[in-house]
This record gives sequence, structure tokens and C-alpha cells, in this order.
Amino acid sequence: MHPMTTVAYFDTKPYDRAYFERAPGADRITAQFHDCRLTHETAALAAGSAAVCVFVNDRLDRACLEILQRSGVRLVALRCAGFNNVDLAAAKDLGLAITRVPAYSPHAVAEHAVALLLTLNRKIHRAHNRVREHNFSLSGLVGFDLHGKTIGIIGTGKIGRIAAQIFRGFDAQVIACDPFPSLDWARDRGVTYVDIDTALATSDIISLHLPLAPDTHHLLNERTLARMKPGVFIVNTSRGKLIDTTALIQQLKSGHLGGVALDVYEEEEGIFFEDHSGGVLQDDELNLLLSFPNVLVTSHQAFLTHEALSEIARVTAENMSRVEHGDFLAGTRLA
Repeated sequence: MHPMTTVAYFDTKPYDRAYFERAPGADRITAQFHDCRLTHETAALAAGSAAVCVFVNDRLDRACLEILQRSGVRLVALRCAGFNNVDLAAAKDLGLAITRVPAYSPHAVAEHAVALLLTLNRKIHRAHNRVREHNFSLSGLVGFDLHGKTIGIIGTGKIGRIAAQIFRGFDAQVIACDPFPSLDWARDRGVTYVDIDTALATSDIISLHLPLAPDTHHLLNERTLARMKPGVFIVNTSRGKLIDTTALIQQLKSGHLGGVALDVYEEEEGIFFEDHSGGVLQDDELNLLLSFPNVLVTSHQAFLTHEALSEIARVTAENMSRVEHGDFLAGTRLA
């Protein structure tokens, strides 16, 4: 990059700042860190910056992108894999380059999915709270072996494949579905591809590992949830809008679902990543989810490892450098 290129970082936390300040090439960037999310209402804060760096809950619609373009911004650098929060057609019209980090640490997300399942199944979070109060009773803490269970992996990109491999280590039967199956990998790892209907109907555990797109929005809805095996556990570390929350709550209330572990939530914007402990949470559906004993929620932290944060900062800085040298200046491109 040219000396002292100005970059406006939005929706940043202390850990973001620490890793970006240590990234290769950081000495050639004048960083402006903002706590707020990037929307059309906050886009003016990027005035004078050549690039903005944004995260999953920043909202880059046409109105926002137009303000950025008029302010002299040439690059939108996503520090995440997903890009459903960006109007790509508008970015192309405006000549803005778009980059992302397609694979920062698939192990981080896959391992968190497994950790969520183990915690929920074996009631580790409840046991931890009991023991801290000197209650050593085991009542209500019965779980089940993963050994021999059927685990359905929905989406076998990098993260889904790693999750499948971990579950195979428990000697579970792993089935998978994906429109673009990795057949050689599946054969080598003892994974069987099936159609989505078979996966939903026969899996004891469903783990979602696919991007949000028009055809995956509310993939789990009233109809598909009802087709699942009674007592099924669902794990979602991908995108909240893959699941219809209203339908999920109904299936939980009916007792059809055995448990639900979520690192993402359909309406997480403005809630996740923030401290709301001093006030009243206004999202009634999230409040209800948190009240169920068989629901476990973490705040979109699956990516939060040293390795992932280091890679996000490194690739984002590299993307900025490539754009500065003219690699992507023809318009929208995700890399």
C-alpha cells in the first residue's frame, strides 16, 4: 500500500484493534477505529478514507455505498467470509472494489460447533453453575453418547468438512448434503452423501455449515423442522437467517426438538457483540429462546480464536494492498 493510507474500521472491539495493529503492513495504514456499525447513517465517518473495513452486521446497502463512494472510498474490505450484507450490484455500479476473507480458520468454527453440541448434550454449562454453588447433584444432567449417532452435516465447504471429520472421530455415522458434493473426500472419510430430505428425517443431530442465500433463507422452517426426527439436536454456527426463529420456538414448545445450539441468531444485529446486561432485552423471541433449558446460545463467537483473528487481519491487510496496487479497481470483486 502507499504510505499512510487511511482506513476506517467499523464495528470494532478491542480484540479487532489489537490484531489489526499487529498485521503485516499495519505501519503503512492510518487506522480510524469506530465502535459503531457501518450504515447509511454512519457512512459519513469514512470521509477521507480510501477504504472501509467492515464485519457481519454492518449494513452496506445502496444508500450507504453511495455515501462511501462520494467520500472517496474505493474499497470495502469485509473481515469475514459472508457478504450477504452488501449490495453487490450497487457496489459494481459505483466502481467499488469488495474483498473478503473466505477462509480465515475453518477449524475455529467447526470446533465451536462441536463444543456447543457437547456442552448442550452433556449439560456442562448447567453443571458448571451448580458446582460453583456447591451443588454436586447429578439430577437432570443426563446426556447421550455421540458414538453411533447419525449426524447430518448440511453444507460441506471447508468448515462443514472439518466438522464432519471431527464427528467421525467420535465414531458417529456422518451423512452430508451439498449441491456440490466432495465425493472423493466423503469416500476417504467414511461420510455418505444423501439428499436434504433424508438428512432431515434420519439425523439425530443436524449441523448447519452453509452460506445465507435466497435458496437457503429459512432452510429450517415450519415444514422442514416438522420432518425432522423427534428429539433431534440442531447446531447453527453459520448464519441466523438459515432458521425461521418463530417456527423453531414452536417446535421447541411442542417438545419435538431435543436441543438447539446457536452461535448465530436471525435478528442478532444490534444485539450480538454488545453488552446489554444493564437493560431489558427488547427481542421477545430471543428472550424466549434463552428461557428454554435445552437451548444454548453464544454470541457469534465461533471465529474468535487467536489463529482466526490473526488470519483475518493478515488477509484483510493483503486485500487492501492488492486493491491499492490496482488489482481490483475495475469494480466489485470478492477474493
